[in-house]
Amino acid sequence: MLSEVGEKRVTLFTSLRRELAAHEAAEERFFYAGVLMDDRGLQSTRDALSDHHKIDKIVEDLQVIDHGRRGWMATAKKLSKELHEHLREEEKIFFQIAGKILSARKKTELAAQYAREYARMHAKLANA
Repeated sequence: MLSEVGEKRVTLFTSLRRELAAHEAAEERFFYAGVLMDDRGLQSTRDALSDHHKIDKIVEDLQVIDHGRRGWMATAKKLSKELHEHLREEEKIFFQIAGKILSARKKTELAAQYAREYARMHAKLANA
């Protein structure tokens, strides 16, 4: 039986897990793929994909740790740190490179594809 704190953590974590999974799927399929195809974007895309893999591993760890225990919170803080580092790297490096690689038309096209895929994945995960 989970404590009230444990139940709140499960609820928040479930929501976060779905958001991350939907975001990652859409981003990797429609944004990273377009940048990966250009030599200038190869390394930054690899780094971003590696970050996603690290984040996924931490999320997996959080799913098996007792949500009411102190170790869960330490792992959640690790996830927060990784997410913030990933976002900073995307803003400072990846988005700058992508801006040079992708045309304005391609950016608009990828943004629309991303939005559709994000919504589809989000709905799929909410029903899972």
